[in-house]
Amino acid sequence: MDLLLEPFTVTFVGRAAVAGMLVAVTCACAGTWVVLRGTAFLGDAMAHGMLPGVAVAALVGAPLHLGAAAAAATMALGVTGLRRHPRLGGDTAVGLLLVGMLALGVIVVSASPSFAVDLTAYLFGDVLGVRPGELGLLAVVAAVTIAVTAVGHRAFLLAAVDERIARTTGLHPRAAQAALLGLLTAAIVASFSVVGTLLVLGMLVAPPAAAVLWTSRVVTAMTLAAALGCAAVVIGLLVSWHASTAAGATVAATAVALFAVSLLASLVRDRRAATTAAPSSIEGTVPA
Repeated sequence: MDLLLEPFTVTFVGRAAVAGMLVAVTCACAGTWVVLRGTAFLGDAMAHGMLPGVAVAALVGAPLHLGAAAAAATMALGVTGLRRHPRLGGDTAVGLLLVGMLALGVIVVSASPSFAVDLTAYLFGDVLGVRPGELGLLAVVAAVTIAVTAVGHRAFLLAAVDERIARTTGLHPRAAQAALLGLLTAAIVASFSVVGTLLVLGMLVAPPAAAVLWTSRVVTAMTLAAALGCAAVVIGLLVSWHASTAAGATVAATAVALFAVSLLASLVRDRRAATTAAPSSIEGTVPA
């Protein structure tokens, strides 16, 4: 038990665990919709598209989260606007904005003689360096995300299934789309300082992807995704502590590993179900 509990008696590791769990809950709410709607590429693009905002914020001495939020919001608005063009597909809009935002970010960083932006922390995060004030921000983001998810559940579900049905029931699918993009933005901005932009997609997609293999109910999938995300945080921090590996990367890798285990288990379940059903169907047939 000492091997399991000892790391979390250290202040910064315990703080990292709390921060990671708050990120897991936030990512579970937003990431479940990302998985169900098949928009993982959009999440990845928004995560990488924050670079110019973070770079500018670092250069002028502003909070990095503020710059990240501004860049992510710009990305979301740009994707929404370009998707309305009849000749441009969603992936085209996302790809163009991703390249443009990354290029702008690199230009801003290269133009700085002091290279004030710590790209390593931006790309890979610093979960062990989370400060008490950041815990408060993560808690607020998690609470708001849960509240918006609960209030907009019906609209999000209908918009994901069929926008025409959403319109006929008096809902506004465009408003639902905007709210979903807002949830995605909040999850990414809140998570990048913990696991970094390169690894945020792991927390955003892996736990929900593992969860949807076991249930068709959205709320159940979100709850299971949050539990898997929290498990990934705890296991990842333990492995990182004892193996002396990068904490953020280990957490993200653990989340992906849990998905792999869930996938294998679901395949075994499906094979057993098919094997059990096969004799029954044979026994129920009448020879010609």
